[in-house]
Amino acid sequence: MVQNSLSTGNSHSAIVEHIVRTQNLTKIFNQQTIAVNNLTMDVPQGSIFGFLGPNGSGKTTTIKLMLGLIRPSAGSVDVFGEPMGMDSADLRHRIGYLPTNPQFPDKMTPITYLDFIGRTFGLSREERVPRITELIRAVDLLSLSSQEIRKFSTGEVTRVGIAACLINNPDLLILDEPTSGLDPIGRASTVKLITELGRQEDKTVFVSSHILADIDRVCTHIGIINDGKLVFTGKITDVKRLIRASQHLRAPPGGGGGTLRGEGEGAAHHHRRGAPGPHGAGDGGRPGGLPQGAGADIPHPP
Repeated sequence: MVQNSLSTGNSHSAIVEHIVRTQNLTKIFNQQTIAVNNLTMDVPQGSIFGFLGPNGSGKTTTIKLMLGLIRPSAGSVDVFGEPMGMDSADLRHRIGYLPTNPQFPDKMTPITYLDFIGRTFGLSREERVPRITELIRAVDLLSLSSQEIRKFSTGEVTRVGIAACLINNPDLLILDEPTSGLDPIGRASTVKLITELGRQEDKTVFVSSHILADIDRVCTHIGIINDGKLVFTGKITDVKRLIRASQHLRAPPGGGGGTLRGEGEGAAHHHRRGAPGPHGAGDGGRPGGLPQGAGADIPHPP
C-alpha cells in the first residue's frame, strides 16, 4: 500500500486550477497523417484523469505533446500554468512519466535502477537510500528488490516503472497504458496502486487506457479520444449519469420516445468539446459502473 510519506518532500505545485491545459492542439505527421486534431482539454489539479481511446486513436501522441517531446503542428499545451515546449526541462522535472511497455537496462535490479534514476535527478545518497526503500515497499516489490528486472513479469516491471516515476516526488504522474499486457489480476492490482497514488496530497494522475473498466474503477475525470479528436471530457460521474439516462430513454423496437442520440447529445453538450457526447453504448452495463467492453462504448463521430 502506498504510504503517506510519499506525499512529502519538495513539491513545486503552484495553485492552478488545471495542471494541464491544451488549446486546439494538433499534430500532423509527414504533412498527411493527422494524429491529434484540434484537441482542447483541461486536467484538473488533484484529479485522476483517464484518457480513454482505442489503439491508434492519438493517446500516446497527445502524451508526447504534453511532455514537450514532440512539437505541435498547431495549438498549445500549458503544464502547471506555463507553456510546455521541447526546451521545458524545468517543467518535465516535475513530471513522472511511465511509457507503454517500459524497457530497463539488462542486469539492473529495482534497487540499482531506482538509485540510477535518483542520481540523474541530483538526489544525494542520504536522500536516495530512504526514498528507494520507501518506494519499493510502496509498490510491493520488497521480496524482489535484489533480483534482475529482466526476469520480472509484466506487472512487476510496471511496478518498477511506477516507483521510478515517483523517485523525485513529482507533482504530475503521466502513465501511458499502465495495464497493457497484464492479466485480470495484474490489471486489478495496478489499478489499485494507481488509485492509492492518486489519493496522495497534491498529486495529479493522468492515465491513458483502451480498457473502459480500468478507467471506470480508478478515475475521477475522463477524456475520450477517437481518430485524434476529443469527443467527450468531464467527470466520470457525468459519464455514468449520461449512459444511465440514455439507456432509460432508449425506445423499444417499433416504439416512440427519446433516443441516446437525441437526448444524450443534448445532455452532454455542456461537457463536450466540439463533438457529440457518448452514443452507441451497449445495454449490458454492470451495476454501479460503466458498461463493459471498451471498443463498443467509445463514442464515434456520426
